[in-house]
Amino acid sequence: MATAKQLQELRSALEERHQALREEIREELVASDQQHFIDLAGQVHDLEEESVADLLVDLDLAIIDMHINEIRDIEAAMRRLQVGAYGVCIECDAEVEVERLRAFPTAKRCLPCQQNYERNHAGNRHSTL
Repeated sequence: MATAKQLQELRSALEERHQALREEIREELVASDQQHFIDLAGQVHDLEEESVADLLVDLDLAIIDMHINEIRDIEAAMRRLQVGAYGVCIECDAEVEVERLRAFPTAKRCLPCQQNYERNHAGNRHSTL
């Protein structure tokens, strides 16, 4: 089980990443607004440029969506920390190794359970683009 010092380090890493993601989302939204203004100002002159502009907007939204999902994972990990369930696999109740948590602080499964989950759910991912 992780020591109190290790848990504090992991909590700090989660909080730092949470803040960084919030800032990245803010920057993406500001950049997206600027791009929309440029498009509205008449910078897109033909269908090819419009298609590229639409693709860039879609990519920006996909990146924001990924960041939001990571924020949700971080917030779930923080809740597990608060209730004393952090570092406990949600599948088998085994300990999630500290090394795994350091590499992936939002990990909610031990490595064997995560590998099993990925094997069984690999085909369920669908592109949103």
